[in-house]
Amino acid sequence: MANMQTVPSSFDPPRSLRNAHVQTLVSSLFLRKWPLKWKFRHLARQAEDVILPCSDGIRLHGLYNPHPSPTRGLAILLHGWEGCAESSYQVSTALNLHEAGFDVFRLHLRDHGPSHSLNPELFNSSRLQEVLDAVKEIQQRYPHEKSYLAGHSLGGNFSLRIAARAPESGISLDKVVAVCPVLDPLRTMNELENGSQVYHKYFLRRWKRSLAIKLEHFPELGYGDSLLNMRSLSEMNAYFVPHHTGFNDPESYYNAYALTGDTLSGLKVDSHIILSLDDPMIPADDLEKLAHSPALTIETPRYGGHCGFLKDWRLNGWIDERLLELLDA
Repeated sequence: MANMQTVPSSFDPPRSLRNAHVQTLVSSLFLRKWPLKWKFRHLARQAEDVILPCSDGIRLHGLYNPHPSPTRGLAILLHGWEGCAESSYQVSTALNLHEAGFDVFRLHLRDHGPSHSLNPELFNSSRLQEVLDAVKEIQQRYPHEKSYLAGHSLGGNFSLRIAARAPESGISLDKVVAVCPVLDPLRTMNELENGSQVYHKYFLRRWKRSLAIKLEHFPELGYGDSLLNMRSLSEMNAYFVPHHTGFNDPESYYNAYALTGDTLSGLKVDSHIILSLDDPMIPADDLEKLAHSPALTIETPRYGGHCGFLKDWRLNGWIDERLLELLDA
């Protein structure tokens, strides 16, 4: 990666866990999810439900877990597309950071988790301002000497765009970590359409379910009949982009939240990307298209799939350990 500041990666799973699809799929199966939820049950009960007022009357939702004696600062976590604060990777990361002495805030993007009723307009990935507003509100409501932001997948994309805009938005961040962030959304959508149909069907099902929930709260959106007949992500984007995002076509929409090009050219916040070379959704060669910044460090483990990074068959996550190292640096 020419002109990119890179660091070697220590992630080296056993041979039986090196397949990208195994890493990606096993990391979110019930075999991992249920034990994590059991370990997290006390924190889940203690989590404070928070509604965050943003500009233009927009409201976002999150869950806050203060540490009894915080020593490390505040960690704000962002989930991926159609994920939520209860996703396995969010629960695992939150648990480990909290145990290490961080206050943890898991922020929901619009129309994720239980937030469909909060705003009449649909989520789209170009809606950055409301997430900037939410992060600023979190910091004002829960002031800490140090604040960190970490996101997975689309949450990693948002995290890096927030990092690029943080100084002008009055947001102070000591470190941002993006795990398998969406770099070029057009290429990622093509990978989902033309790669393993397991992923395509997963996101198709999740997105349609989310849109159906939204329609229950805001029937005036009126896309119910159209939604029933859609059979692919490209079909859905061809309909929802011009009707509900303010963009004329999917390509214009994808470009609006791409990290490629000059999006990160003015990056001042210390930021770190972890992207496996075998990610089945995010082509690693897209890293070459990022603007060079001395504030950005790239780490490319050979294995890991998409947000997997399981280090053993006990399904322990390497990312949790790596995050602690990075936030301590």
